[in-house]
Amino acid sequence: MLSQSRQAQTGHSDTGTTDDFDMIDRPVSALGTAVVDIAKGTAAWSLWTMLGWQDIRQRYRRSVLGPFWLTISMGILVVMLGVLYASLFKMSITVYLPFVALGFIMWGLISGLVIDGCDAFHGSADIIKQMALPLSLHVYRVIWRNIIIFFHNITIFVIVAVFFSIPPTWTTLLVLPGLALICINGLWIGLVLGLICARYRDVPQIVGSVMQVAFFLTPIFWKPELLPDRKLLWLLEYNPFFHFLELLRQPLLGHAPDPTSWKVVAGITVGGLIFALLLYRRYRSRIAYWI
Repeated sequence: MLSQSRQAQTGHSDTGTTDDFDMIDRPVSALGTAVVDIAKGTAAWSLWTMLGWQDIRQRYRRSVLGPFWLTISMGILVVMLGVLYASLFKMSITVYLPFVALGFIMWGLISGLVIDGCDAFHGSADIIKQMALPLSLHVYRVIWRNIIIFFHNITIFVIVAVFFSIPPTWTTLLVLPGLALICINGLWIGLVLGLICARYRDVPQIVGSVMQVAFFLTPIFWKPELLPDRKLLWLLEYNPFFHFLELLRQPLLGHAPDPTSWKVVAGITVGGLIFALLLYRRYRSRIAYWI
């Protein structure tokens, strides 16, 4: 089975000559194979969208409300924390509740892409070993699954926006390129973390701990202007999660994101894609053995 897996992932038969494997190891050939894999994974959108829906159905099988249970629990948490912290921070509930609602919703998407990305390949081990499919398909599957959950959860903000009379504006459309950038980053994060976690099984626990710390260091339920000391602004300037969060939250609140956030996210996107492509080129053929 492993020999079949190697054949499926490399596109070559084990009966080939030594020259065939030398060709595979050449940087240009390996890079081309990695790029083709990602392109074929994109083209197989009908398959990874189906698998993503299947993941949701399996997770909430025999549940009446399905993923809306997660939405309901998040909605209750948002309302309770919104009322409590608005009082503690002495802020208007009409300003604070939409802010914290979007904070939790957007963080759910970002953290979901990171944490689920760790299991992108290992969680699809059976499919990878038995079927000759692009490996990137399993990362797209993770992204699509989290997008589905995101659109369920965004109904919380829709209700809050209607209740507090927050109308959509032309600025609201900026959420679309912001969402696209987050999905692109979800691709390279899934490729990198999925590959590393397939090799080292302790990494998902480390990533989970890092995300827990990042949750409290990112202005999700506290506003940036509440920082008592200007010296603490580095928590925002050097926090990539803050910039990703702002690209989605500010347009829905009727404000254009700071240009700095666009620049930081664009830089992370380009750098991350290059790094992921180089890593994927080098270790893609070993994933079937590691899982």
